[in-house]
Amino acid sequence: MNSSSAPSHNVFVYGSILEPAVAAVILDRAADTVPAVLHDYHRYKLKELTYPCIVPFQSGKVNGKVITGISDAELNNFDVIEGSSYERVTVEVLRMDNSEKMKVETYVWVNKDDPRMYGEWDFEEWRVIHAEKFVEKFKKILEWKKNPNANRWEDIMEPML
Repeated sequence: MNSSSAPSHNVFVYGSILEPAVAAVILDRAADTVPAVLHDYHRYKLKELTYPCIVPFQSGKVNGKVITGISDAELNNFDVIEGSSYERVTVEVLRMDNSEKMKVETYVWVNKDDPRMYGEWDFEEWRVIHAEKFVEKFKKILEWKKNPNANRWEDIMEPML
């Protein structure tokens, strides 16, 4: 294993990537995870979209998982999947398995005043309706990353909305 693929990152996930099959596509392996909670954030639904976002929210709480041992190349896959609507930031989460605090990276919605944000996103509801489509979509996105001239980005992303 060379230094560019040596595990070095931990990423807090809270949306579609909670689904093991989705995470496996991004990582090209099974994810090692620990349950965690992120305080002072809220996970919103987004009108007309099937995936959630998080933004800072005083006294808020987002349940999710930390994927551990992520290499630089895998982190780059996360960046591609999350796109420009999200910003990767470092946050502190509380591990649910041992109550320890942990510094991790996560993806926060850039437009913190987005009028499309509302309510609370529900993972189980999403899983039943959208999980299979996301697995296929993420495969296409990562194929596009390998060969961006094969398809237009818009053609890949449009059906995901």
